[in-house]
Amino acid sequence: MHQKILIVEDEEILRDITKEYLVNEGFEVLEASDGEQALLLFQEHEVHLVILDIMLPKVDGWSVCRRIRKTSNVPIIMLTARVDEDDTLLGFELGADDYVTKPYRPPVLLARAKRLLESRYRLNETSKDTLKRNGISVHFPSRTVEVDGKKINFTHTEYEILSYLMQNQGIVISREQLISKIWGYEFYGDDRTINTHIRNLRTKLGNKSKLITTIIRTGYKFEEYL
Repeated sequence: MHQKILIVEDEEILRDITKEYLVNEGFEVLEASDGEQALLLFQEHEVHLVILDIMLPKVDGWSVCRRIRKTSNVPIIMLTARVDEDDTLLGFELGADDYVTKPYRPPVLLARAKRLLESRYRLNETSKDTLKRNGISVHFPSRTVEVDGKKINFTHTEYEILSYLMQNQGIVISREQLISKIWGYEFYGDDRTINTHIRNLRTKLGNKSKLITTIIRTGYKFEEYL
């Protein structure tokens, strides 16, 4: 079955160009020109990735992202016409996994979409299906996480960061290592971007948040013991 991508973009020409690139790569594409239509399509179809513009008629991209995140951890790429780091941070706080600044080159967007899809839907490369550390269980085939037996919904990026830190328990992981592992290309965000994801992750971990410690001016470490 072809992976299905939902493009939410009110500029028809840009939407058509993006769709053409995706279709040529074998993806099935759904199109929405406003936020309201996007939410309806998302409810009606099994969507594997969302490409979401911020400035949309009826329901803006922020609201669409927020509402999708209430029920799904599907990868989301935000599109923004403004080079504003605060916009980017807000998107990450709402659960977006990546962002692309407009105007963009379709091959670049395609590469980022593929990267997210490959990491989201691949089976774990290790021999074990489940990794357990200090009351946190990561089940790789289903990409689910339980904390003290309770299932917690993490976004794609939060899941990637947590599983990577847990697989390297006791080892300091630099911000540069995280960026390379999670995004896999030159990333133009600053430290606040990584900090935002870590903050969201800690909030969801509750009393287990202390397991992720900040190493000043270096990065992060998943502790061996509470």
